[in-house]
Amino acid sequence: MKRMALFACLLCCVALAASFQLTSRAKAGGAGSRAFAPQYIQGTVVGISGRLAGRSRPFSLIINHYTSPDDIARLSAAMPQGQDALLNALSKLEAGRIAIGTGVGVPANVIVATPTAEGGTKITVLYQRTVNFYELRYGARSADYRVGYAEIYLNRSGTGEGTFIPAAKVRLRDGNTWEVEDFGEFPARLMGLRSRGSAGGAR
Repeated sequence: MKRMALFACLLCCVALAASFQLTSRAKAGGAGSRAFAPQYIQGTVVGISGRLAGRSRPFSLIINHYTSPDDIARLSAAMPQGQDALLNALSKLEAGRIAIGTGVGVPANVIVATPTAEGGTKITVLYQRTVNFYELRYGARSADYRVGYAEIYLNRSGTGEGTFIPAAKVRLRDGNTWEVEDFGEFPARLMGLRSRGSAGGAR
């Protein structure tokens, strides 16, 4: 059975993200326009059900920059047109890299950072996942779930936890909410996350 995961990625938060990113850029300019180094987030992904149930693997996210509000708006406009339109919009974006395990990973197409009420940071990641040969050859239903999703919460000290969905569909609900549909599994947990570095703002 497919389970619906509704994660609060309200478009009103985009305004907060824009403010957060503009503040970062302003600080960069005040320091002689120094270039930001990539931000690295590392930890462990622990499966709850499905193929990853009971298993743990290294998790890493490299953030080169955050996705701009304009690009987020374009993604939201593409979602009502279906998953193919969303994937086409995603393919034109690249904000960093995400990896599960020890491989090089895949491009992280969208990375959005918003401040939390506790003074930390929420990071939302969308990416085009690699659909394997088995899924394509045998027409597995999972082949229709072509987006990967991660939601990370970091505290003031740069540590935290989060949620990871390896195969999902993303739709626009009520005109202002990103709705993430998991492929019949509970989301995996991201644990022991640690962040270092400071990525720049949107490009």
